[in-house]
Amino acid sequence: MSLIMEDRRASSNTTVITISSSYLHDDSEASALSLIEAIRPDWGISPYRINIEKLTGGVNNTLLKLSNLHNGRGQEHSDKEAVLLRAYGHGTGVLIDREREVQSHELLMRYGLAPELLARFRNGMLYRYIPGMVARPEDLSIDSVFVAVATKLAEWHAKVPCLSEFQNLVSKGSDLCRKGILGNVSSNIWTLLQKWVSALPATSEEQKQKQSEMQKELDYLVNKFKLQEGNSDCETNMVFGHCDLLSGNIVILPQTNVTDRKTVTFIDYEYAMPCPAAFDLANHFAEWGGLQCDYSLLPIRSQRRDFITQYTRTYNDILGREFDEEKEVARLYAEVDEYRGVPGFFWALWALIKAPISENEPDNDFDYASYAETRLGEYYAWKAEEDGTRKTKGGEQPFREMCWAQS
Repeated sequence: MSLIMEDRRASSNTTVITISSSYLHDDSEASALSLIEAIRPDWGISPYRINIEKLTGGVNNTLLKLSNLHNGRGQEHSDKEAVLLRAYGHGTGVLIDREREVQSHELLMRYGLAPELLARFRNGMLYRYIPGMVARPEDLSIDSVFVAVATKLAEWHAKVPCLSEFQNLVSKGSDLCRKGILGNVSSNIWTLLQKWVSALPATSEEQKQKQSEMQKELDYLVNKFKLQEGNSDCETNMVFGHCDLLSGNIVILPQTNVTDRKTVTFIDYEYAMPCPAAFDLANHFAEWGGLQCDYSLLPIRSQRRDFITQYTRTYNDILGREFDEEKEVARLYAEVDEYRGVPGFFWALWALIKAPISENEPDNDFDYASYAETRLGEYYAWKAEEDGTRKTKGGEQPFREMCWAQS
């Protein structure tokens, strides 16, 4: 029986191969070679002909670059032909809707914002390699890099359909969107948060109390940002966001000439979905500190304003809008400031779900429980500033809030 099935997408005139086998973490080389053979049989599959390079990125997935060493055309051509293998982390199905992820990838491909998706297998996908350098947290503060990131993020937000535009695509019967970009039209960052709260472990009394606490905080956010059902402002303020724009998901592309402006592209669309633009920006700014949450690396006020200025110019240029730059920058700057604590809540929930799952992962060296505590601390520090309780109690301003307030 063939292990390969074709999933032809009429909307994009491409064929995504489905491979009915898996990547095996404990037999990495052999399983990777088997998967690449399904889409590149002409490479002459053997460990002597295929170079397998493990790339760094986030903490969940395994990312491998597979290159044909014997194409006889040099490294540059080898990179152009190279394929990325991304295998999902253990237990991530409760956090991520993989069908939504694939549909998001295909949507982004339509707008030239994602590499070609070549194949899916049981626990991952294969797509074209993007030559370039994966950014590090310290790269994000370099002027030329953050200008490039702001430009690309504005391109995402301005070009990719979201909500009402998405509904139009569905009504036209697009194969790409027939199931919904996100499984259903109403899915967005807020519905994902509710899904995560509901998915929190709730076996012990302590866990039940934590789940109740998190539900209370989500209700607080819903009320604060006026996200009740039917609120038209909620929908009109949504964009199609990346929602996980850490340094490892940013690729700095090669420059033809040293005088050329830097350009970037984004990878990994596990959490890509409609969200407020301010959330996507605030989340990216939080990622300047890296997974170690080094708050001293967070962008200061002037850097955030420069980033938002570039973003606003690009966004409105793409849409062909005339706009008051000073007014628009001030508005978005204030919104991002207001959202600065929400990413902490978002990733705290993620880590609280992942912590018990990771206990069964022998190779895991990431402390999800401590990370959840740190990120939740960011959220509560922001909330205490927002509602004034920190000043009322005469407490010291937390270090992250101090760093965020620096000029």
